Order: sequence, then structure tokens, then C-alpha cells
Amino acid sequence: MRSSYYKPQNDTNYTYSKLKGLKTKAAMPQKPQKNAQTAHYIELGGYQYWPVLVPRGIRLYTYEQIPVFLRENPYITDGYRAYLPSRLCIKSLFILSNETVNIWSHLLGFLLFFCLGVYNMASVLPAFGASREDYVIYSIGLFCFQLCMLCSVGYHLFCCHRSEKTSRRWMALDYAGISIGILGCYVPGVFYTFYCNNYWRQVYLVTVLAMILAVFFAQIHPHYLSKQWKQLRSLIFCLVAGYGLVPTVHWICITGGVSSELVQAFVPRVLGMYLIAALALIFYVSKVPERYFPGQLNYLGSSHQVWHLLLVLMFYWWHQTSGFLMAYRHSQPCPDAPQHA
Repeated sequence: MRSSYYKPQNDTNYTYSKLKGLKTKAAMPQKPQKNAQTAHYIELGGYQYWPVLVPRGIRLYTYEQIPVFLRENPYITDGYRAYLPSRLCIKSLFILSNETVNIWSHLLGFLLFFCLGVYNMASVLPAFGASREDYVIYSIGLFCFQLCMLCSVGYHLFCCHRSEKTSRRWMALDYAGISIGILGCYVPGVFYTFYCNNYWRQVYLVTVLAMILAVFFAQIHPHYLSKQWKQLRSLIFCLVAGYGLVPTVHWICITGGVSSELVQAFVPRVLGMYLIAALALIFYVSKVPERYFPGQLNYLGSSHQVWHLLLVLMFYWWHQTSGFLMAYRHSQPCPDAPQHA
């Protein structure tokens, strides 16, 4: 059975109102049921027909059929949602599109960090005899990761909104979420590495917070979300994330150099996090592997999906590293006269 949805021709300048109007006229003689969801075949952009459970009013489009503001990756040729109101954007959470993995990977990532937070607060921290500060730092780190995941879910769910302004607002929120996720890495890292150096701990925490706020204010610029500034946005986030090497090198110097047992245990974990981040960025920028297989990885295996999975892995890796630092600080009290240089 084929879908009765409107099927665009080669011309791509269609609006949601046209689609909705034609669909309504075609549906009037048939007197469709009022049930919001019906098992039928959804028409894909490539004019294939898959049996799925899908809300009425949603269809998928090819790259040429979607609005210009949604055209980010020409190697993903099919499976796009577009021209949807907010209600159908939410319902599209349960259909198969080229955003399905992006949405669910970070939605499950949010649940992962939420469960980790509950487990840490109920079991791990009490076992270490954690202080009130430990609870606060752990809460900040995990809350930042959860917020980053939710902002990403929101953007990939509502990017297909019929209003370009609404889509752009969710994109801005997604970038803000990345900044918050980076902040969630810095706070426990700086707090525990400079646990015995209160002066430098405050300096680096204030510096990082100022950098994140500067990124937030940069988003006010009208061209910040434009395609022309895409490389600049990537460079800004690389600089903010790469700044973490500055306090790391400083901490190595005041802790006893590479001969220190703590340095030997901690530095590989830091390098591991940066390796995961660099690998994720390479996939994100290069659009590999779909660059070499255009149209073959529309629904599974694209670079942005790999970026999402590596981002969750990076945050989880750093969460475990923060736990290692906290455990060390509780087993090794600070000296009476910590260095401040």
C-alpha cells in the first residue's frame, strides 16, 4: 500500500502550507481516522516504501528537496525531515530518519549520566567519605554532561521545524550545550588537580568560566551561526578545549615532573581524552566515511553519528578520570605548605 502523501516533483521550493493543503484535499474523500498514528508505508525521499509506524503528516525528503538552511552535508542524500510543526517534530522521534541515531545516541547518553549521578551520590561518594565539596563538584560535572546531551537532542529533534528561526535557535542551544559540556570537564579536572593549590585552582576556574561566557556572548553575533563562520566556530571550540593543556602542563611542573607517580598515572588519562576529542573532530570536519560512500550511509554510519558516540565516550572517560583523582586526593592528604608558583 502506498502513502497518499504529496510527492514533490523536481522543483524543491515547497512550503509546509502547500504540502498540508494538498494532503488535506486528497484525504477529504477518504475520511481518514482521527488516530494520530497508523501502521502504513512511509514515502522516502528516494521514493521507496517502508512499512513503519509513523504519525500522519510526516514524510522524508532528499537533499535537493529540503530548505537551504538544512543543507549541511551533501553526502547524506536522503531521509530528511522538513516542514514540520513542533508537534510533529516531537512525534518524529519514533520514526527512522537520518537523525534517528543522532537523537537517540545523546538521549541515551543523558540517561547514562543521570544514572551515573544517582549511583555516585548513593554509593560511590559515601564509600569514599566524600565531603560536601566533592558532592558539589561531581554534581556540576555530571549536570553539565546531561545538559549537553539534552541540548543536542533538542536541536536534532527540532532542526526540521518549518520555521528557520526556530531551527536556528535550537542550533544556538546545541552549541551552548557543547560549551557547557566542556565546562563540565574543566571543573572537576581543575578542582582535583590543583586541590592543594587553592590560588591556581581559583585562577584557572575563573579563566575557564570567562572563556565559556565569552563563547556564549559570541553567539549573539548575527553571523555566528552562518555557514561562513562554520570554520571559525570549530576553531573557537578547539581553542577553548585545547586550553586545558595549559593548566595540565603547569600542574605537571609543580607536582614533580614526569617522574611523579601521580603524573604518570594521570597524564595518560588526559591524553586519552584529547585523543578521543581529536578523533571526534576529524570525523565531524571531514565528513568521513559518507564522503566516500555518498547516499549509502544516510541512516547509519555517518560522520555526525560517530561524532555523537565519541562525544559520549569522551565525557564518560573524563568522568572516570575525575573519580580517579578524587580517590587519590582522599588517600593522599595535602602537605602543610603547598606550593603557589
